[in-house]
Amino acid sequence: MATKYWLMKTEPTTYSIQDLAKEKKKTTTWEGVRNYQARNLLRDELKKGDRVLFYHSACKEPAVVGLAVVDREGYPDSFAFDPDHKYFDAKSKKDKPTWFMVDIKLDQIFAEPVTLSELRDQASLKEMVLLQKGSRLSVQPVKKSEFDKIVKLAEKKSA
Repeated sequence: MATKYWLMKTEPTTYSIQDLAKEKKKTTTWEGVRNYQARNLLRDELKKGDRVLFYHSACKEPAVVGLAVVDREGYPDSFAFDPDHKYFDAKSKKDKPTWFMVDIKLDQIFAEPVTLSELRDQASLKEMVLLQKGSRLSVQPVKKSEFDKIVKLAEKKSA
């Protein structure tokens, strides 16, 4: 099965790439997604070994800050079943879960982030989901060519 490419957004004040770097085995669950379209991607599309652009959003300078790899494919988001957790959902049942999560593992932190404005300046990225008006999904597909271009931009910045 061919590798797929994704962009995963997180607010760095909630969970940053530096937080991921501090995790045991540099791996974490990508939980708490409460959007049906993103849930479907987590449940059905993200596969072990897929590559991830790690994106900091809702901050002074939104940017792709590094890379991760999907380490475990979609499985029920256990936080949805915990009434004391902020991601609890009374409608989600263990025998028929509504929400799913994946595990990701840190691959690389970019020496210099690739900012949203830099992405917008690239003609080859103009069709990227992230750059489309109204695009708000926290998990979104990325074309291999887009992924490669962003990695190349990061390498060029740190050279």
